Amino acid sequence: MSGHTTQLQNLIDLATRGNDSAWEAALRHTCERLRSLASRMMRTNQRVGRWAETDDVLQNSLMRLHRSLAEVRPESARQFYGLATTHIRRELIDLARKHFGAGGIGANHHTDGGIATENKSDDAEPESVEAWAKFHEQVEALPEPEREVVNLLWYEEMTQPEAAEVLDISLATLKRRWQSARIRLSETLDGDAFQ
Repeated sequence: MSGHTTQLQNLIDLATRGNDSAWEAALRHTCERLRSLASRMMRTNQRVGRWAETDDVLQNSLMRLHRSLAEVRPESARQFYGLATTHIRRELIDLARKHFGAGGIGANHHTDGGIATENKSDDAEPESVEAWAKFHEQVEALPEPEREVVNLLWYEEMTQPEAAEVLDISLATLKRRWQSARIRLSETLDGDAFQ
């Protein structure tokens, strides 16, 4: 296991033996990975970024994760990563709906235009926000083995060998699941290639 994953597993082991402060340490330990993910997602959707800061997304995701740890006790780094990724994905979906849903402030906000808006069609970015929310929903709907692979490779930005080790599967199995997930996502996202 990588040093990060080994340390996380040690914290989880402490927590499952009754040391509740180990959950706090696990959250602090994974904070930078979650911050990196939130930052990347905010850069991907600049319109969402207009209404929320990366640290807001991170904070809300960590609060969700913290609340869920009172009821759900992951026993491995694999389960912890899955739970953390689920919460950040849900936060991003909720944020997109809040700001760009039918009554959202972003959907009904007027700007005075300018160079940036003159070079794009008016509906290009709302479509990408919709596609972004749909993508996260489709990832959540994947079969668990494929969803775990997407969580680790795409959201957690692990390398394929690291993810295979966390999942305790061969690299070949991980690659098959990754390919299958990409095909499913491409099919459900109206043929758009999943990168």
